[in-house]
Amino acid sequence: MNTPEWLKPGIYGALIGAVCVGVVGFTWGGWVTGGIAAGRAMTMARDDVVAALVPVCLDMARSDPERAEMLATIRGSSSYQRRGAVMAAGWATMPGTDASNRDIAQACLSALDVDGSPERAESAVEGG
Repeated sequence: MNTPEWLKPGIYGALIGAVCVGVVGFTWGGWVTGGIAAGRAMTMARDDVVAALVPVCLDMARSDPERAEMLATIRGSSSYQRRGAVMAAGWATMPGTDASNRDIAQACLSALDVDGSPERAESAVEGG
């Protein structure tokens, strides 16, 4: 089949335009593949679950009869061992589970504000 000469520039233009639209869309337009979208959705869901469970962790810290000793232990730990101390206290173990959650422990540690003054950390545990 012989194609007319005037059709070739239109086909080339359409192909080059499609490639340009794809490149611009994925680099500047915010387009993402299905795998990236699923990964972002999982990350956002995990972050939302952790944020929802931080009050449970703070409530467990508030109701712990040994909270003063545990807060002293957490304050005495180095910064990279504090999450482990919260996990060892059992505050990051959610009801119905057997193991502590590292993400919840880190978020709970941030909410406890143990780096601040001791009065602020106690009020965070006592006041929620």
